[in-house]
Amino acid sequence: MAHLKHDTIVSAAADWWVRLREPDAEGKHVEQWLTWVNEDERHLAAFERMNDLAERLGTLDQVSRQSLIKAFAASTAAGRRLGVWWAAAASILVAVLAGGGYVAWMHARPEIATQVYQSGIGQNRDIVLSDGTRVALGAASTLSVRYGKDERDVTLSRGEAFFEVVHDSQHPFAVDAGDVSVRDIGTAFDVRRTDRRVTVAVTQGRVAIADRRANQQGTLEAGAGERVSYDPESSGMSVSSVSPEQVASWRHDRLEFIDEPLNVVVANLNRYTEKPLHIADADLGKLVYTGSIRIDAIDSWITALPDVFPLRVSQQANGVTLSDAQPRVHR
Repeated sequence: MAHLKHDTIVSAAADWWVRLREPDAEGKHVEQWLTWVNEDERHLAAFERMNDLAERLGTLDQVSRQSLIKAFAASTAAGRRLGVWWAAAASILVAVLAGGGYVAWMHARPEIATQVYQSGIGQNRDIVLSDGTRVALGAASTLSVRYGKDERDVTLSRGEAFFEVVHDSQHPFAVDAGDVSVRDIGTAFDVRRTDRRVTVAVTQGRVAIADRRANQQGTLEAGAGERVSYDPESSGMSVSSVSPEQVASWRHDRLEFIDEPLNVVVANLNRYTEKPLHIADADLGKLVYTGSIRIDAIDSWITALPDVFPLRVSQQANGVTLSDAQPRVHR
């Protein structure tokens, strides 16, 4: 029974790999894929193996690829049942290489090459993209990479990532995070997305940061040692100074916050703890926090919170609730 379940997961992973790369794939497909991934940790592992499989198939020369396609076709015609991994390889190879012919695929590939990377709670990942760009993906984060003929587009759907970009003036590198777009100008920088709030901190080079909302034309540049904060509920984008040690400090097991609302702090801590925090009173979430929190000492930080803020900490089996220390009396 377990073997059948494994085969089902592998087949589904191959199917998702193909579906996400179809020209008419839509945002809802990504959402459905994320739902599938979150159902079982084995789903993401199987999907990543599909990515590895596709990369290996991509290194084969044209003759080898065509020979594999013919072998798959012959096995199917003869009524032989392919093993689950061979079947997965067949679906990926045929979808990517055979559709429209090999030459057509070579021309279309730059327009549809999309990869999705995801990390779990408390899990950081190091990724090297096809152009050599290095990405450190923070915990509980989702990153989509789409390289086209003329540009390199990356979308941070949630969480945080640090980029060390290989500069290519002919193929600009851009990161979209909600309402904010960050364009590389030969750079190393960190992007964090918390709901619609976005922060960009630069350690090397410069970036151009734009507000993508239709009714806004604001664009600014930030260089090394600068941090741009975007808050759609206030004044848009603001610039402040930041030290190199504070940028992407999560890579060194420490979370740094500078004048951040408590609700933003809590949302980011929840990416690193299996026991999530919940703010019971909206006004508490607006309290401003500046400080450093060790990832391995989140519990100690929570315990000390009442010494800093007027709140109570309630520990439950499935999480922690922060509430007003002096609840208002409604009359």
